[in-house]
Amino acid sequence: MPKTPSTSPTAKPLRSDGQEARNRLLDAALTLFADKGFAKTSTREIAQAAQANIASISYYFGDKDGLYRAVFADPRYNPPFAPPDDNAAPLDIRSTLTLMLRTFVEPLKTGQQIRQCMKLHFREMIEPTGMWQAEIDDNIKPAHEALVLALCRHLGVKKPDDDMHHLAFDIAGLGVMLHVGIDVIQAIRPALLGSATALDRYHARMVDSAMALVEAEARRRAPQPTPAPSSSPSKRKTQK
Repeated sequence: MPKTPSTSPTAKPLRSDGQEARNRLLDAALTLFADKGFAKTSTREIAQAAQANIASISYYFGDKDGLYRAVFADPRYNPPFAPPDDNAAPLDIRSTLTLMLRTFVEPLKTGQQIRQCMKLHFREMIEPTGMWQAEIDDNIKPAHEALVLALCRHLGVKKPDDDMHHLAFDIAGLGVMLHVGIDVIQAIRPALLGSATALDRYHARMVDSAMALVEAEARRRAPQPTPAPSSSPSKRKTQK
């Protein structure tokens, strides 16, 4: 049975002058792990692709496990969930949606690496090592719960119900489609993603679409007016 990465951190502290070398290793490892998977990728291959000494992997990441974890959690392509500040005033719903959906857009500005990141995620789902479950537990689930609470606060719902979770999944799906369907979008309408400015416009449209979903849920939950009782037609007087 192939060895899978452990979840305990073992990497050494990063030297102040080592960011470039560290990023080269991360980028090379991302490509190789995405193409071949964790088990079939060797540290020697990664070091050669990064034009680095194999010992640098141990220095920066501890071992192959630590490198894989670092690749999977690289904030350049997979921004971590930032929990809301309990001491700050809650954001309005549009600001909340703007920040949440931006996490889907900003990584696309990094270029080809984001495709490799998506490929790595798909491979992790097919050949699980435990990292995808960790991603769900550490990032996806808390982000979803924070969005549900923000939606409840905006819509005046005391306790999240299935419809609120459904709404949150629908909103997140706008961003997920941007990644899962990136090849389709670029084949049909490449200008939509062709520049940083185009991506910013795409982000703005996603926020508008998310707000439309929220407003539709608000209308669905609004109390319906009680219909007025129907009056019986007056009896016509008949002439004798």
